[in-house]
Amino acid sequence: MPPDTPRAGAPGAGPQRFLIVTADDFGLHPAVNEAVEAASRAGTLTAASLMVAAPAVADAVRRARVLPGLHVGLHLTLADGAAMLPRRRIPDLVDADGRFGSNMAADGVKFFFRPGVRRQLGAEIRAQFEAFARTGLALDHLDAHKHFHLHPTLLGMALAIGREFGLRAVRLPLEPAGHPALPPRALAGKLGDALLRPWIARMRRRLQAAGMACNDQVFGISHSGRMDESRLLAVLRALPAGVTEIYLHPGTRSGDAITASMTGYRHEDELAGLLSPRVRAAIAASGARLGGFSDIVPAP
Repeated sequence: MPPDTPRAGAPGAGPQRFLIVTADDFGLHPAVNEAVEAASRAGTLTAASLMVAAPAVADAVRRARVLPGLHVGLHLTLADGAAMLPRRRIPDLVDADGRFGSNMAADGVKFFFRPGVRRQLGAEIRAQFEAFARTGLALDHLDAHKHFHLHPTLLGMALAIGREFGLRAVRLPLEPAGHPALPPRALAGKLGDALLRPWIARMRRRLQAAGMACNDQVFGISHSGRMDESRLLAVLRALPAGVTEIYLHPGTRSGDAITASMTGYRHEDELAGLLSPRVRAAIAASGARLGGFSDIVPAP
């Protein structure tokens, strides 16, 4: 990696700043794909996470092939989305329409305690990596829809299988507490953070032990679907040292026009933020280097 790039996965690694700006749900809808292409050509969007079983995936791959500056990773989908495998192969994971449910707590318990479900889970994870490999795109990183890769069973499978497909980097869903761009946390939010912190710390240790690069912090969790110009500027004004990822859900349409589960998401406002001259100027003023996860992977 470049000599002045912060060491991946090491919080506060020197004064350098490296910035990854990612669009999630690439392939979910043509309006998402249009936004990814526009923001990539504008120079603010550096990465996208591909949903390989989504309805508009072929269009997404076609666009990605002509965007040399766009780093594409796998948006592993095991909740609130379509599966890659048919229902007969994974009957305990999907409904009659071949879609994963949204009760992640119940599904997480099944992953822990039911060996048959784990076998189905492993088969689906492999199928999604295989589908990504068939696109011919370089695998930049792994993340998961709704950050489901925080589940230790799922993470372990994804790392083991992903290594066979060249996986070298994974998103760490850690939003820095107390950052001025984030909203004040109510008591319930603080308790939730306290419960989640050990899981994230364990995840970081597992990524490091597996030789996977990761970001130091991420922005986009607290304001998911609402990362507009003002919130992007707030993050960039106080951009932390180390490797920061900002992830968004841009689109040329918004909310349930994209999918029913995204009512209230302001996709168009997020795209406007990515195209904003003020945001581009703030990125330049931050002194951060822009790139993808593959740029923070240490050279052999």
